[in-house]
Amino acid sequence: MPWKIQLVTNSPAPIFGQIVQQVRQAVAQGLLHAGDRLPTVRELADELVVNPNTIAKAYTELERAGVIAARRGAGTFIADGQCALTAEERERILTRKIEECLTEAVHLGLTQKHVLRLFTETAGRFRWPMK
Repeated sequence: MPWKIQLVTNSPAPIFGQIVQQVRQAVAQGLLHAGDRLPTVRELADELVVNPNTIAKAYTELERAGVIAARRGAGTFIADGQCALTAEERERILTRKIEECLTEAVHLGLTQKHVLRLFTETAGRFRWPMK
C-alpha cells in the first residue's frame, strides 16, 4: 500500500482517532478506493507499534461509518461509499463541523477572505462525487 498512516504520538488526538481520520481523508482524497484492501488488525498494529485493540477500535468505527467493510475470511476493504444517512442528516453533520472550523478560524484571527481562500485551495485536493 503506497499510502501510509502517520501517527503523531504527542498529539492530543487519540491514536484510534488519528487512524480513523487518516483513512477517511485518504478515501476522500482518492488515495484509497472502493475495494482496496487494508492491512489486518495485527499487520497494522505491528507496523504502527500499537496495541491491536486500538486498530480494532478504529476499524470498528470506520465500519460503523460505512467507510470500510469487513469480509469474513477475505479481509477489510474500503467500502463503495454509499452513505445510509439522509441528505438532511448529512447536511446537519457537515454544518456542525463547518461551524467548529470557522470558530477556530475566528479565534486564530483569520479573515473571512483568508478562510475562503484556504477552503477553496484545500477542496481542490479532494475527489468529489460526480452526482
